[in-house]
Amino acid sequence: METVTKRLYEGMFLVDSGLAAQDWQKVIDEIQRMMKRAEADVVSLKKWDERRMTYDIQSKSRGTYILVYFNCDPEKVKGIERDVQLSEMMMRVLVLRTDRMSQEDIEKATPAESAPAETHAAKADETKEDIAGADEEAVDDVDEAVDDDDEVVDDDEETVDGDDNDDEIA
Repeated sequence: METVTKRLYEGMFLVDSGLAAQDWQKVIDEIQRMMKRAEADVVSLKKWDERRMTYDIQSKSRGTYILVYFNCDPEKVKGIERDVQLSEMMMRVLVLRTDRMSQEDIEKATPAESAPAETHAAKADETKEDIAGADEEAVDDVDEAVDDDDEVVDDDEETVDGDDNDDEIA
């Protein structure tokens, strides 16, 4: 009987935000089922954050990221990745070996844990102020462009008037 050396891995699972909000326990159970199937020992499992994705995956524009630290036989990691590909619940997974990560680093607060609603509200207000400032600049730019266009229109009117005079002479 050979001894299995389990290594520490970090897995970032991506699931549809709607599904995560609707049935969080079902999502967690699915991840734990995959870990159990690979004979992995879960060290930490927590919601990392919910974000808008750069591009749509499976026609979804938002995703919930779940961060899992686990000890697993290196040969069984491919099985976890395969289970994610076969799962209708999971959209993606990224598994990285993290042997040098300390327990303190594993226990650090995630963006979902460290950013209370007040912080999100403050960021929203900052964004609104940035947009308002940009809108004022855009209005100034449009006003300048309209002034420039008025000069061009005046030039065109003179040309038209000049053409009309030439027609009357002929």
